Amino acid sequence: MERGGVVEPDVASLDRLFRSESARAIATLARIFGDLQRAEDAVQEAYLEALESWPARGTPRNPAGWILSVARNRAIDAVRREKTATKKYDLLARLEGAAISDPMTNDDPIQDDRLAMNFACAHPALAPETRVALTLRYAAGLTTEEIAAAFLVPLPTLAQRLVRAKRKIVQSGIPFSVPAPAQMPERLPDVLAVVYLVFNEGYRSSQDGELVRVDLCRDALRLTRTLCRLMPGEPELLGLHALMLFHHARRATRVNGRGEAAPLEEQDRERWDVVAIAQGRAALAEAQRHRHPGPYQLQAIVAAAHATAASWDATDWPAIRRAYDALYALDPSPVVALNRAVALAFSGAFDEAMREVDGLVEGPLSGYTPALIAKADLLRRGGEPAEARRWFERALPSLATEAERKIVERRIAECATV
Repeated sequence: MERGGVVEPDVASLDRLFRSESARAIATLARIFGDLQRAEDAVQEAYLEALESWPARGTPRNPAGWILSVARNRAIDAVRREKTATKKYDLLARLEGAAISDPMTNDDPIQDDRLAMNFACAHPALAPETRVALTLRYAAGLTTEEIAAAFLVPLPTLAQRLVRAKRKIVQSGIPFSVPAPAQMPERLPDVLAVVYLVFNEGYRSSQDGELVRVDLCRDALRLTRTLCRLMPGEPELLGLHALMLFHHARRATRVNGRGEAAPLEEQDRERWDVVAIAQGRAALAEAQRHRHPGPYQLQAIVAAAHATAASWDATDWPAIRRAYDALYALDPSPVVALNRAVALAFSGAFDEAMREVDGLVEGPLSGYTPALIAKADLLRRGGEPAEARRWFERALPSLATEAERKIVERRIAECATV
């Protein structure tokens, strides 16, 4: 609603703005400060001011630009209040001279502060276990709770990890800038891991109430496109781009008309994004021309087999199984083993697959919800509804969203009527 040339605000829209734009505002000020905590404090103050002033005055026409401008002004105020003169006047000069670009139009990859933040947080001086968490928080704008859920670690542990990482950035003088081309390859794996985790949080949100967060998926894709322009011909980067495009193509069918998380075999393929699928195929083909397969390319091959199949029955399960065989040779993790076992089952080796799944759920994946659901689903398909129901019920309490709970509840009801 407009009033006097401005738009009436509401709490939900302000919350969406904070989630989508706070990361960029923090990244922009971090580039100036070289200090994440200072930047975060300034942005928090700007949002508090928005909460106080917008209900009376209305939302500005460019709310993201307003937040950036006010955050910079609050940062200037904070620096002026400091008693020590050490670096104070240099910071003031940089803050006052900083040109805050319009976040809706700035698309220069070298000037993208969030991309610079990604590389800063993937710096070799930082501990490997903190790099991804730090970037998810400050480059992608995920909450500490979301990151803890993605990492399967306690919230206090994750919070302390972030505090130590911020301190390390200041102590080591890590710059918030895109590195020189010669430095990019060694930093790329951590940056790709960050981007993929951002995408996964959007594709399967850990927050109740929404299974898919399209904003995060699009943000991850935008960062990947920027990286592709900066580093053309990197096969794993191309593989990740293809992988995300194949998944993103199915975004409209991830939740069905009953509000359930729709299984792949039940999704309406006519509603899949054919442009995204074509772009994914092109990116994967370019990656494969380098003949240097890696984990992202192999996962993209799996996603391509699903995205290009005319129907569920037409899925090329032997190709998927071969891709998982190759992926397991590179990454013999329990999660890869689980996916490989499911591919085995659909390739005709059902008994072998069940033995592998049993070993995983009784061992390294005993508390992993997707493993419980995979076993339940294989039991259901194998004609053991009572046992399948038991495993579905075991998985139900740990599901994060209502959409996921609804589909499992339907499976439980189906098993009970057989």
